[in-house]
Amino acid sequence: MKSLDRKLAEVKANRASRAFIIADAKDADMAFGARAPGPRSYLSQRGARPGQFSPEVWSRDEFGYRNLPEFLDIIREVTHQGLIDIMLMSAYVNEQLSIKEGLFQTSHVTPAARANDTTDVWAVRHGCYTREPSQPFRSASIDQIQCGEIECDRAGGDFPGANLGLYSITYVNQLEQDREALLWYKEFREEAERKQFRHFLEVFDPNVNSGIAPEKLGEFINDNILRTLAGVPESGRPVFLKIVYHGPRAMEELAQYDPNLVVGILGGSAGTTYDAFRLIHDAQKYGARVALFGRKINNAEHQLAFIEMLRLITDGKISPEEAVRAYHGVLQGKGLKPQRALEADLKLTDQAMSYDGSATRRATVEVRGNPLPQSTPAGGTDNAKLPNPTPASSDWPRQPDGTPDFTRMTSAHRLAYDAGRLTRKFG
Repeated sequence: MKSLDRKLAEVKANRASRAFIIADAKDADMAFGARAPGPRSYLSQRGARPGQFSPEVWSRDEFGYRNLPEFLDIIREVTHQGLIDIMLMSAYVNEQLSIKEGLFQTSHVTPAARANDTTDVWAVRHGCYTREPSQPFRSASIDQIQCGEIECDRAGGDFPGANLGLYSITYVNQLEQDREALLWYKEFREEAERKQFRHFLEVFDPNVNSGIAPEKLGEFINDNILRTLAGVPESGRPVFLKIVYHGPRAMEELAQYDPNLVVGILGGSAGTTYDAFRLIHDAQKYGARVALFGRKINNAEHQLAFIEMLRLITDGKISPEEAVRAYHGVLQGKGLKPQRALEADLKLTDQAMSYDGSATRRATVEVRGNPLPQSTPAGGTDNAKLPNPTPASSDWPRQPDGTPDFTRMTSAHRLAYDAGRLTRKFG
């Protein structure tokens, strides 16, 4: 059984369960074009077909994006790591890895594909599409996602491609726009039900001025979701939701409404490492059971270490603050220069709400009780200079057989244990 199905069943059977679904959203080629694979700062160890650029034509900044083969290598690497539950891809990448390569056949990771690409994700360079009210559009058909062809042979019932898709709606608080979006969704749902294709529903905040105060958007989105799904029987409902995290009140209101409704959050633009770790921690605390992080993972200095920290946080083994410090420890151990000094990476900033990251952020906020020294070198920090250094590996509680005793570990013990394990693993 795929881990997604096991966790969905566990969450619905026991709302107190800590089971948490993590998805790596590697579908950005349906939005950003050449920039979608992300900066070349992190590459898979495989590196089968590295990009080649002529220095007399391109500046270093210009050829700083990965090519598609490099991107596929990273998807393979993350899948083999085994810490995520869903790999979300474009229909084309799904065809290359799921259908032609069979990457997910023996993996617990569930392949998924973006089933529509509304105009508010058309974030191409020099374009203005994302500034216009979202319009519905679908590039790929369900059959193309399931089997790579315009029409699947449905005699056997099994398909080599993905049988899970993301469908996106952007409510803009304009009657005709929102009605049209819902008509397209209705058509998709009915087709998906006939073809036994599962989907999860992504609901973006308005991508244009909606006339709704920012602090009221959570209520607007919650009511639209529940109103929309009230007319949908169980056979056609999404397996879970993907929405912007609007804070504890909005999350609890939606998550507690219906025990059969599993709520997930989207990651948004990259932000600081603490932004990502605090977001997944807080969302889980107030009812979310799924997180789909795209740019937050894809722009990380070391994606495998970043994903492991997300899993440690959702498993309750490490706090967001500890995870940032441990992550920087991994980077330091690998000799990788972080994008930000540790002190700066422990600052919390507002999450951008638009897909292209154009929303204005407020000034960063200092983390209260930040244990870091006042000055930190640009390349990171020396753990030996931190006050209250973490205990040595021999100091944490152990069981009689010598294995770690997690039930008696303090936060400092857990940080030392996880940092040591990750350094050995990624060093």
